[in-house]
Amino acid sequence: MHDVPPDPHSVRKPLPDDLVVRQDNGAESRWETMWQGVEQQSDTPTDRFFVRNHTATPLIDSSTWSLKLYGTGLRGTPDRTAPVTIDYDQLRSLPRTTQRILLECTGNGRSLFVDQQGEPAPPGTSWGLGAVGTATWTGVSLRTLLEQAGITDQATCLLPIGLDGDFSDEGVHHGPVRRPLPVSKAMDDVLVAYEMNGEPLLPDHGFPARLVVPDWVGIASIKWLGEIEVSTTPLHSPWDSTYYVMDGEPLTELVPKSVLELARNAPLRAGERHQLRGRAWSGGDKIISVEVSVDDGRSWQQAELTDDGPWMRWQVDWRPDADQRGPHTILSRATDAAGRRQPDRTPLNPRGYLFGAVVRHPVMVI
Repeated sequence: MHDVPPDPHSVRKPLPDDLVVRQDNGAESRWETMWQGVEQQSDTPTDRFFVRNHTATPLIDSSTWSLKLYGTGLRGTPDRTAPVTIDYDQLRSLPRTTQRILLECTGNGRSLFVDQQGEPAPPGTSWGLGAVGTATWTGVSLRTLLEQAGITDQATCLLPIGLDGDFSDEGVHHGPVRRPLPVSKAMDDVLVAYEMNGEPLLPDHGFPARLVVPDWVGIASIKWLGEIEVSTTPLHSPWDSTYYVMDGEPLTELVPKSVLELARNAPLRAGERHQLRGRAWSGGDKIISVEVSVDDGRSWQQAELTDDGPWMRWQVDWRPDADQRGPHTILSRATDAAGRRQPDRTPLNPRGYLFGAVVRHPVMVI
């Protein structure tokens, strides 16, 4: 029996009050999580998980879907007209693996270049810090699929291709979303997922199947996966040459970040103890320290850390006195095991990618 996403007549998932709509015009959907809406929850609930789609969300019938693999990096070099195919039932019959994995849009925090650093607005969605989330993903290891398809030792590069419509930008048609992935990463920890948080993927999250690429920028996790070209030579697309590039190099790993699970300008009562909670994460390296300042960076204290898989949860107590009534700014800065610590500023780049600076979080003591 084939899975169908809940409410199959609707392209979009339900929109709760604590998702921020950044763009939703029928052609693209961009929804952002509000941190106060996921407070103390380990995984991001599916209905609150951010959405970043380049084109309109397709509705795909799992009974007619199949994944096609072809290219010079497979035994017999099957081409696109006669690929190795895996249908939905076959995919679900293969050994299952479940992983908690964090996904983050490369432009997460883009609005802070403007709002916090006073830079000119870069193109792209003006995300706050909510274009990130963790989920429990279930599917099949990409390595398993590649080995079943006959990957050879000469293979060096993959090109996963989505089944979404052609993406157009300023009159130029770029085709469906696709982005190269080195074989070394593909054979390591990448998942072809068909479930999210214990349920079939919703259309906005890639039903029937999608890639989930741990620790890498979100664009690598191609949704509505339909094809994978496996090559012995480098492959490229606009998504690693025009978009999601910095200083001429395709972006891969995420940078350290931290957030406070509190609404901006939240009222905090003087004379009471407040437990400030948040999360921190980094691409490929564990967070080993989070420091918090409640006096606009004049002094810092170490937060208590709780390892929670893809991100580190942190907390610190603060009891503002009566004479501290008024506006305050809370800061948090994370350091990962590679020694990368959030800087005071992130240099602006042309498309506003990978904002990783310490974020100024205003509150009001009342």
